[in-house]
Amino acid sequence: MELTAVAQLRRMVLEHLSRYTWNDSLIDHVYDILQEVRDDTPRYRCCVYKERAVLKNRIDMALGQECKENIIEASKKTLFEPERKDLPIIDVLPAACDQCPIDAYYVTDICRHCIAHKCMNNCPKKAISLVQNRAFIDRDKCIECGRCKQVCPYGAIIEIHRPCVRACGVGAISIGDDRKAKIDYDKCVTCGACRNACPFGAIDERSNIVRVIKAIKSGKQVVALVAPSIVGQYGLKITMGQIYAAMKKGGFAEIIEVGLGADITSVKEAREYIEKVPKEMGFMTSSCCPAFVKLVKRHVPEAADHVSETDSPMMSTVRYVRNHFPNAVLVFVGPCIAKKNEVREHSDLIEYAMTFEELQCMLEGKDIKFADMDPYEFEREASRLGLGYPLTAGVTAAVKDTVAALGGEVSQAVYASGLEGCFKTVKAAKDGRLDCSYIEGMACPNGCIDGPGTVGDFHITKVALTKYANAAPNQEALDKKHTR
Repeated sequence: MELTAVAQLRRMVLEHLSRYTWNDSLIDHVYDILQEVRDDTPRYRCCVYKERAVLKNRIDMALGQECKENIIEASKKTLFEPERKDLPIIDVLPAACDQCPIDAYYVTDICRHCIAHKCMNNCPKKAISLVQNRAFIDRDKCIECGRCKQVCPYGAIIEIHRPCVRACGVGAISIGDDRKAKIDYDKCVTCGACRNACPFGAIDERSNIVRVIKAIKSGKQVVALVAPSIVGQYGLKITMGQIYAAMKKGGFAEIIEVGLGADITSVKEAREYIEKVPKEMGFMTSSCCPAFVKLVKRHVPEAADHVSETDSPMMSTVRYVRNHFPNAVLVFVGPCIAKKNEVREHSDLIEYAMTFEELQCMLEGKDIKFADMDPYEFEREASRLGLGYPLTAGVTAAVKDTVAALGGEVSQAVYASGLEGCFKTVKAAKDGRLDCSYIEGMACPNGCIDGPGTVGDFHITKVALTKYANAAPNQEALDKKHTR
């Protein structure tokens, strides 16, 4: 993940909130963040007051509260009241969203005020005229058909979409009358693409970082369920032993590899595939990516019954861990924002989800650095296939191998990533335009190793995770006795 100024601001807020929570001084010092996470002059906004308003929005989001809250009151609610599960995970920061243009078509300085006037002649609404020898678009008449852009011989008319609108593969973002972005939560799948796309950081995610720290400080048994894509997130030289050591020092009682749950998922999904395809359906899709599952159910509902009913690796791990730690507070740690919604849907079994970014900020708030840790010795339980889930077509590889081990065969598997790619693939399969028997769908363009909650470059993660997975003691999911 590219370390932009937006990411730096978000991480500074999370780290400061963590530090004050660790020190039992959040309520007394939360207002100090307004001075600590900025310079004495405005850096990104028109004035210091605007910058402070935006920063308050960021703090409210990091506390998991509404953006309109006073940050002291928000701190009290986060520390002493239950999580507001009625609030969306992804939201627009009202003070931050005001810099993008609304109009889709613009006449640039490239306009040569030619005498052919093709833009004017081809406009069906006569919305273009000449003003001071230059084409001018009347916004009240323009219907944004794009004809002017198509016919201009100089390419002087350009089309502009807001980055958040362009990034959303399901059309969940529009622009309101107040010029601010609006999210249609009936369409949104919480993939986080809009958050990463906004160059002003005007879309963010709500966090439970303070609640996780509070649970640890209260002496509760807090168990971390760590996604395989954590390998390489904090640098190639940082070993899994060091990551585990840092998390242990940070107060996690136990750390469980979600690759273990991926093995369980592989076996159950393989059995489901053998049972259903082609006897009951022509194709089946994966179920491990919650954003992909929501995409199918909301945007290709006619294919909803083709989604595997097998638990995601996270939920397979949760059910496995609950048998061993029935009273623990469970925290999923991964690259995915959509997992926060999945946790809400299963709040009777798991309490919180954190991103790799939040984990790093939480530990740095306690002055814990991965590079300073002596490696922690742990038993590796997940197989090569389970650990490889976040890699390109990693789920497909695991399911195909496991189906073969059970005596079956996946005749034609298709990998789809990115929301638009997933939509087109599933739609084509359902309409009979794509010959396949299994579809692996990942909402993020490069899969889980490049999720919105990552902190490392996905190329590095790919290399590190591939090496780590190949060195696993167990190579196949069926090697694990608890998956049989």
